[in-house]
Amino acid sequence: MSEVKLAAETRTEFGKGAARRIRRDSKVPGVLYGHGSDPLHLTLPGHELLLALRTPNVLISLDIDGKTNELAIPKSVQRDPIKGFLEHVDLLLVKRGEKVTVEIPVHAEGELAAGGNLLEHVLNALPVEAEATHIPEALTVSVEGLEAGASVLAKDIKLPSGVTLAVDEDAVVLQVLQAQVEEAVEGEAAEGEEAAEA
Repeated sequence: MSEVKLAAETRTEFGKGAARRIRRDSKVPGVLYGHGSDPLHLTLPGHELLLALRTPNVLISLDIDGKTNELAIPKSVQRDPIKGFLEHVDLLLVKRGEKVTVEIPVHAEGELAAGGNLLEHVLNALPVEAEATHIPEALTVSVEGLEAGASVLAKDIKLPSGVTLAVDEDAVVLQVLQAQVEEAVEGEAAEGEEAAEA
C-alpha cells in the first residue's frame, strides 16, 4: 500500500468562479469528510494529485496548512469529460487501524482453454473491507485452462491477510464464455447458398 504526501490548503471561496480560479493555478478543489467532523474544503496540488490517483485506493497523507496531518483515501473523483483534467475530488478521512470498505481492481492472468473462449469481467473490482493503511492495490486471479461455462466466484479469490469480502461470497467475478462468431458466419454462409440455389 503506497502512501503519498500532499500539501493542502483550506479554502474559503466556493462556487464555479472560485473553482475555475483554483484550476487555473494548476490546483484542484476538494472536500475532506468523515468521522462525524464538518467537511473541510481544500485546495490540492493538481499534478501531484493526478499522479497519486493513478494508484487505486491510494492512501494520502495530507499536510493541511502546515498545521495538521490527516490520512485520507479518494472516495469520488470528477474529471472533465473531454480533456480529462481533474475537476474535483472527495476524500474520506481515515485513521490508522480503521477498517474501510473499498473496491479493489481484479486482474486475470493465464491462458483460457483452447477454443477461442472469451473472458468476461462481471465485476471489474471486488468490494472488500480492509485496514485503511493496508489496502491491496489489486487482486490477481489465475484463469489458466478454464473452459467455457466456468466461473470464478468472490469466495474463490485469495485475499491478503486482514482483508475480508464486502460482497456475497457466491457473486460471480469472472466467467468464461464460448465464442460464437464462427457458428454465426457458417450459418450465414449456409443461408447464402440456399438463396443462390433458389
